[in-house]
Amino acid sequence: MLRSKQDRKSQTATDSQKKRVARKSRDTVDYRALAEFRLQLRRFLEFSEANTRKNNLTSQQYQALLTIKGLSRPDYHMSVGELADFLLVKNHTAVGLVDRMVKIGLLKRFRDSGDGRRILVMLTHKGERYLSNVAELNWAELRSRRLALAKVLKSFS
Repeated sequence: MLRSKQDRKSQTATDSQKKRVARKSRDTVDYRALAEFRLQLRRFLEFSEANTRKNNLTSQQYQALLTIKGLSRPDYHMSVGELADFLLVKNHTAVGLVDRMVKIGLLKRFRDSGDGRRILVMLTHKGERYLSNVAELNWAELRSRRLALAKVLKSFS
């Protein structure tokens, strides 16, 4: 069937509108869900930072202890460079942090036997204790927020 030029224009406009509506509904941002997620995250982070301070650690020290404990493999120690990557800081910042933590007995530092240029780190018994004190309360707090977080995260699917 032949269609007039006007019919073809009208059909093209309708197709265009449908595509825009489909794209708009697919790309629609749920601002409420984002705001609620951010609020829950900030509340947890505020709790965690206060808990960290009560246990005589800085936020960076706690993050370093948690990262080393949580992301190191049992048969492989984390390097200072890897720690920097995980903490999203420059290498020299991680070196300074590790130096301070070694000085107060939270970490042990040693050279990689396979590559003498790499410096590896591990928690001391004191570091394990400090981490455990903070992490146990943080874990309990996070678990208490899980229903609110689950509700928010469900809206992202």
